[in-house]
Amino acid sequence: MEKQINVAHIELDKNATYYVRDGQLIKVDDLPRGFGTQTIVWRDGEPKCFDIKYTSQG
Repeated sequence: MEKQINVAHIELDKNATYYVRDGQLIKVDDLPRGFGTQTIVWRDGEPKCFDIKYTSQG
């Protein structure tokens, strides 16, 4: 029996962060402005949630 292969296409000319969960490609939300961090929390080999922190100078 052959394994089914899922393929996802992304635009390589746009900066982004992605992860795969249950066979689906999921884009992490962009930072709303300024600069910051995007943290993906993994548990038992699966992404469970993500956290976004940012700072805006202004």
